Amino acid sequence: MTENSPGPQDAPRQNAQGSEWERPRDTPPQQPEAQWQPQQREASPEAQPDNTAENLAETGEPTPPRPWSPQDQQPQVIFGAAAQGGPYVPPQTTQTYPTPPPMPAAPPRRASGLVVGVAVLALLVGGGAGALGGYLVADRTATQAPSALDVPKPAQQAANAPDGTVEAVAAKVSPSVVQLRTQSGEGSGFIIRADGLIITNNHVIEQAASGGTLKAVFPDGQTADATVLGRDPSSDLAVVQAKGVSGKTPVTLGRSDDLKVGQAVVAIGSPFELSGTVTSGIVSSLHRPTRAGGEDGSEATVMDAIQTDAAINPGNSGGPLVNMAGQVVGINSAIYSPGTSARQQGGSVGIGFSIPIDQARRTADEIVKTGKAKQTVLGVTVKTAAAGGAQVNDVTAGGAAQQAGLAAGDIVTKMDDRRIDTSDALVAAVRSKAPGDKVKLTIGDGSRTVEVTLGGQPVPGN
Repeated sequence: MTENSPGPQDAPRQNAQGSEWERPRDTPPQQPEAQWQPQQREASPEAQPDNTAENLAETGEPTPPRPWSPQDQQPQVIFGAAAQGGPYVPPQTTQTYPTPPPMPAAPPRRASGLVVGVAVLALLVGGGAGALGGYLVADRTATQAPSALDVPKPAQQAANAPDGTVEAVAAKVSPSVVQLRTQSGEGSGFIIRADGLIITNNHVIEQAASGGTLKAVFPDGQTADATVLGRDPSSDLAVVQAKGVSGKTPVTLGRSDDLKVGQAVVAIGSPFELSGTVTSGIVSSLHRPTRAGGEDGSEATVMDAIQTDAAINPGNSGGPLVNMAGQVVGINSAIYSPGTSARQQGGSVGIGFSIPIDQARRTADEIVKTGKAKQTVLGVTVKTAAAGGAQVNDVTAGGAAQQAGLAAGDIVTKMDDRRIDTSDALVAAVRSKAPGDKVKLTIGDGSRTVEVTLGGQPVPGN
């Protein structure tokens, strides 16, 4: 109860029969035709008539009441509490009565007990009757009112969900999503070949790559040991092979270069060890430079991410991001979780990041064919310029940047049509390309451009 709000209100008090007590009426009762003639006793104006049993016994005649007036009306007392204040005084009347015979006064205590007992009995009986009546009414109503329990079940849903729905996507892709377990935790992956070849994130299997154990748990319940075929910490990608499995359902790979902001997508994985979890959302942004995975969160793990609001949580890492045709367009890798540290696991706040499948496909193909991944490089080290852009610190001798004429101090502000406002933006843009691709770099305010053929180098620690 707040300071200014009224307190609980008392319910109206009732008499034994259940009716509310009424105040004395304002109009006097009608005069009877009989006249009162016995001898009268004088009484002072202030005195009230004394018609008690003792008085009748003494005189044999009742004291006549004086005429009623509005000033004589007194507030009524309800169960000992004055409704308007002041002591209880019965309302006066001008009605006359024949002289009654003397009667002994009944003991007040006994009379009071009898009245109370009758009132309690009346209440008990009334309550029982009310409950019985309520039961009978409810019973009769229950037999007449319609019930949802009496309605037949609706027709069974069609076996196949309509194409383009989350249900259809989940039915198509879920059999291809696996849970990967290491000694330090668990993550997700997806099957790309029937014999158990799986793509996942590097940070999911990183411990296993250093000699730890790795197990793959398939949707049908089968569990198999797995080994790391190869990995790329710089792009947070890895390929693992499950042992002794066959007949698994591989995913269908789509493309990420034609994704549109606002396009619907579905994420599938094992958040918090809840395998087979399906969430949906949209593509929130494209080409988002994001640091994720890797050993230390350094620039070597920057990716050119797809941002989505589909719920991605710890354990979703390595699982697929899928378009509404059931095609994999990204690999869920990281989330933005404010207020958490490296030792704390945050939950989804609607900002998740996925590796574009075009980049992942190229890297995975290199690993499967050669056992090693090749990293796309420009041949420079950079930092974020004070006014925006990626400022070149050092140029690798004989590298792609030096051959194109870049020098220390140059500030790259665009790559092709993509704006570069930080050093991470340049790194992410370069790694989204393949070795041998040609790009145009804009220097400074646009007064100078250079064309660069990007180089490639084996990923260290692969």
